[in-house]
Amino acid sequence: MIEEPFSTAALWCRRLALFAIAVAALGIGLAKFGAIDPLSGLAVLAAALLLACVACLFGGAAFVVIWRKGLRGAGMALGGLCLAVLLLGFPAWLALQAIRLPVQNDVSTDLIDPPDFSRSSAVLAAREGHANGEAPNAWREVQRRTWPDLQPIVVDLDIGEAWQLVQSTVTAMRWKVIERQQPGGRQGLGRIEAIDYSLLLGFPDDITIRLRPAAGQTRIDIRSASRYGRHDFGVNAKRIQKFATELQAQLDAR
Repeated sequence: MIEEPFSTAALWCRRLALFAIAVAALGIGLAKFGAIDPLSGLAVLAAALLLACVACLFGGAAFVVIWRKGLRGAGMALGGLCLAVLLLGFPAWLALQAIRLPVQNDVSTDLIDPPDFSRSSAVLAAREGHANGEAPNAWREVQRRTWPDLQPIVVDLDIGEAWQLVQSTVTAMRWKVIERQQPGGRQGLGRIEAIDYSLLLGFPDDITIRLRPAAGQTRIDIRSASRYGRHDFGVNAKRIQKFATELQAQLDAR
C-alpha cells in the first residue's frame, strides 16, 4: 500500500514551534544569568513569539490541506500548534492584565508622603544611575481606586524590634539590599533600599522601605517602582502585598 505523503505545512509548523521554544529558552536563560541585559532578552523573546505566530499560521494551513487532500501530519500539526499556543500564553495573559489594570509602575503604601528613594552614590551605582523621582499625583489617584488595600503597616513593636523584623522579612523575600540606614536621627527613621528582579528576564524593580517610630508602635511604609516601562501589570502592588504577608508570618513566628 502506498502511504499518503506528509503535509509540508505540518512539518514546518512543528519545526517552527520547536525552534521558537528553543529561542525563547535561550533568551530567557541568557538574561536570567546576566549574559545579556533584560532588554536584549526581551528582544530575543519577541522574536520567539513571532516564530510561534508563524507556526500557528502553518498549523492552520496544514489542517486545511490535510482536510482537502487527505495528507498525513494532523498529529504533527496539532503538536506544533499546542507548543506555539503554550509559548504565546504568557504574553496573552500580560495583554489581559494590561487591559484590566491601569497604566502605572510606581506603588506606595503612603500616598500622602511616599518614601523617597535614596540618591546616594552607592545606591545610584547599584541602580546603574537610575534615580526614581516623586510618584505622579495622577498615579496616586489611580492606586486609591485600584489597590485600596495597600495601607501602611503598623506593628506593636519599638523601632529596634521592628527594624530586625523588616530585615528578616527582606531576607525571606530574597531581595538584594543595596543600602541600610539604621533608625536614628532627629525623627528616628530607618530605611532599607533594595532591588527585586522579575522571574523570567530579570528586569530590576526598585524598592525602598521606611520605618517611622510612634508611641509604642512602628509604622512601616514601602514603595516599589518598575525601572522599565510605564505598565507594571500589577507586579509592584502584588510585591507589597507579599511583603506584608511575609512580615506578618515573621511576626507570628516570634
